[in-house]
This record gives sequence, structure tokens and C-alpha cells, in this order.
Amino acid sequence: MSLNGKTLFITGASRGIGKAMALRAAREGANVAVAAKTAEPHPKLEGTIFSAAEEIEAAGGKALPIVLDVRDDEAVQAAIDKTADHFGGLDILVNNASAIQLTPLQQTDMKKFDLMHQINTRGTMACSKHAIAHLKKSENPHILMLSPPLDMQEKWFAPFTPYSIAKYGMSLVVLGLSGELRSKGIAVNALWPRTTIATAAIKNIIGGDKMMQTSRTPDILADAAYEIFTTPSKELSGQFLIDDTFLQSRGVTDFDQYRVDPTQSLTPDFFVPDDSPAPASMKPVTT
Repeated sequence: MSLNGKTLFITGASRGIGKAMALRAAREGANVAVAAKTAEPHPKLEGTIFSAAEEIEAAGGKALPIVLDVRDDEAVQAAIDKTADHFGGLDILVNNASAIQLTPLQQTDMKKFDLMHQINTRGTMACSKHAIAHLKKSENPHILMLSPPLDMQEKWFAPFTPYSIAKYGMSLVVLGLSGELRSKGIAVNALWPRTTIATAAIKNIIGGDKMMQTSRTPDILADAAYEIFTTPSKELSGQFLIDDTFLQSRGVTDFDQYRVDPTQSLTPDFFVPDDSPAPASMKPVTT
């Protein structure tokens, strides 16, 4: 199956993982709604919805930049309806927008938890809710969350309970919505990286330039998402997929291509279950 002529609505697509997914789809001739908050250049963050749209069109796709705060229900519905009207339908929703703060509960302002919950869990529900009517008309409809497997272990919550709850909330939407929509033929899945991914969040919030070098590029998630979107929706739903394991199941064997710096050991990401073996070495590449 091809993404040529298919329409994707991607939240947080102005940079990072969302933009990488948009560009991967654009190379197939897809239409992409770039739904994000950044309309003006940010001093610490690269890209805006308009610069991302330009890259999408340069890659061979069609783009619709939309300023969107996923906490605003009316704005979400208007943005999704506008996308479907502009491109003649909607085939894929990617709930990628996310807020993060890695602090224990005692060190977390409740307003910050509210922000993470409203963007991660609630934003995912709002976008999904308003997309369903359009997705029902698609030949191969998919909803994808960038959220972790539901591996309920204390170690994933104790260091930063507020963030974990907000992020796992996205995965709970996958669990419920995949069952709710199965009879409608709409696939709902989660995708999560085995390693840290070189994004602004890693650089500015979590690990700085050093961790960027021990990460994989967003392209690994873009390639995995492409494989999900080109799978018949009735054959793949309710799954919590790890990027490299899923790509291996689709025939990918070269994972070194995704390393930022092959001379560095890769840093494992949070929330990857202990019983999920890596299909490729995480150690430095020897020459």
C-alpha cells in the first residue's frame, strides 16, 4: 500500500519526530496537516509550522500548516474539519504532541501536571474524538499515539509520577479506543522508541548535547510509522510497538543507519519492557 494521496493530521509536526513522520509520508506524495503551536521562530527550538510545510512540499507532498493548541476542543475540531475539507478526507491521525517534566511529585507544580495531562492524555482523546467521523470514510484509517507500552512497573513511575501518568494516559486511550473502533475498521496503535531520540526535548530538557550523541534519529520512528500506515488497518490494531522490534519484523536489519554517533553506546529510553530484547546491539559500532 502507498501513502500517495493519503491525508495525515500530525500534532506537534513542526519539528522532531512529528516532522520526520511528515517528511517520510511526503516522499510518497501524501498530504500533511502540520498542526502545532509554533507559528513564529522560537529562540531555543528549530522550525515553525510554516518551515515544516515548506520542507514537506519540497519532499513531494502537500502541506497545510495549522496553528493548534490541542487543549482547545473547538480549535481541534475546526482544525481536523479544515484538513478533511481541504484535502477531501482524512486517513491518518498521529497524536505526537506531548509535554514533559521529569520531576517527582513533590517537586512538580500541579499546574505543570495539568499541562502534561491536558496535552498528552486529554489532547490525544480530543484529537481522536474529532477525527473518527472522517476516518470512518477512509479505505485504510489509522490512529497512532507516540506513547509507551502499558508495562506497569514501579520503576517507571517512582522517579516522575506526574509525567508517567500523563504519558501512560495516551496508551490507555490506545487500549480502549482500539476496542471501541475495531468494528469500524479503524486501527489504533502505539509506537515507542527503544532508545532516546535526538529531539529538542532530549537536548533542552533531559540530557543535553551528550545524550543527543547517544541517541537515534527521528527517522527510525518515521520509518516504523510508515510501515504501520501502509498495513491494512484491520490487520494491525491495539498494538504497543517498539520501533526497532517492529521494523525487524518488517525486514529491516540495519539499525546503525539511525545512530547519531556510531562510536557511542545508545541510551535506553524510559518505559521499554524488560522482556523486549533489542534486535541490534546498543554498544558502539566497531570499525
